[in-house]
Amino acid sequence: MPSSPALPCVGAYTALVTPFRDGRIDEGAYTRLLTDQIAAGVDGVIPVGTTGESATLSMEEHLRVIELAVEVVDRRVKVFAGTGSNSTAEAIYLTQAAGKRGVDGMLIVTPYYNKPSQAGLFAHYSALAEAAGLPIITYSVPGRTGMEIGVDTMAALVARHPNIVAIKEAGGSIERFSQLRQALPDHVAILSGDDSMTLPALAVGATGVISVASNLIPKQVGELVRAFLAGRTKEAEQIHRKYYPLFRDLFIEANPVPVKTALARQGWMTEEVRLPLVALQPQNRVRLESVLKQFGL
Repeated sequence: MPSSPALPCVGAYTALVTPFRDGRIDEGAYTRLLTDQIAAGVDGVIPVGTTGESATLSMEEHLRVIELAVEVVDRRVKVFAGTGSNSTAEAIYLTQAAGKRGVDGMLIVTPYYNKPSQAGLFAHYSALAEAAGLPIITYSVPGRTGMEIGVDTMAALVARHPNIVAIKEAGGSIERFSQLRQALPDHVAILSGDDSMTLPALAVGATGVISVASNLIPKQVGELVRAFLAGRTKEAEQIHRKYYPLFRDLFIEANPVPVKTALARQGWMTEEVRLPLVALQPQNRVRLESVLKQFGL
């Protein structure tokens, strides 16, 4: 059983987009984005998660994005690489390969499409924890995968595997955050997987967020989390209320289409996504541009 010490997962972590240009990874744009994130004070970055379009990257591209993130970050903030798959063997391969590239830990989404039982989920994450040798954040996002990590399953996993140190919860329910906080030891972090849920999640025991919006506003997302954790709850509420329209409209279509559109409007990169994702639909583009103008973005 791995004996890696628990790694604190507190604060604002950015679920990074993967920039493309003419069908290839735009490494220059990715480097600029990472540099800006570090300068803005994020606590960590997550390459090749859902927002990074991991599902349509080749294996070589997936590992190159992780490698580049580690190189640019250069230990200045934490790097948790997305290494999940609906195949346990493939997830183990990605996890071990990411570890060799110098990441601080892994974000591992539940298997998608094949819909394992809770016993299957326990076996899947146990195999990964034993193979990883590094901290793991589990990732429950039933709207994407059709599967939810049961509260009892998560509790059993952290009791068995000390290197499972956190869960990214993206089920859209405050009840779930409360249930998880009651069931898990205090040293196991709970991270919001939805920007609009960050403030209420913090109020019931979450310790941070893995954010899409922080691709655009990393400083403000970090300030929201830090203010709340420091006891400045009114300040955190004011930031949430101000940016809630942006948090909402960045999910007007499937992530990362809206956030890539917004980043392209700022000149960071192209808005190119990979099929089967397509460009933002015209009516939604009008709505998104309106909220971006509201915030000077």
